[in-house]
Amino acid sequence: MRIHLTSVFVDDQEKALRFYTDVLGFAKKNDVPMGADRWLTVVSPEDPDGTELLLEPSGHPAVRPYRAALVQDGIPAASFAVDDVRAEFDRLRGLGVRFTQEPLEMGPVTTAVLDDTCGNLIQIAHSE
Repeated sequence: MRIHLTSVFVDDQEKALRFYTDVLGFAKKNDVPMGADRWLTVVSPEDPDGTELLLEPSGHPAVRPYRAALVQDGIPAASFAVDDVRAEFDRLRGLGVRFTQEPLEMGPVTTAVLDDTCGNLIQIAHSE
């Protein structure tokens, strides 16, 4: 068994697509109209057949309080692996990305947490 698809709820799919592709560097995989919304997924360009991230519309009534609680408590909705957290932090900060946690070393793991502009906190992490 392996993870094929996971999702993050987003306020605006088009805005999320721009952030996740133009800023974070993912590649669009699927973009299928589904009524007022889309089946919109992105993947790592390093693994185009790997795990997909669904940029899922946040219209369900349970989503708003769930995400608000996560953000209030500083809990990331997802975690993405990077080769160098400090370098990625510098690159993203240079693009105007707001971080809620600067790079933090915790033993062999370094993490940082950013605001995806679509209602979520996202962690970037590297493990030695």
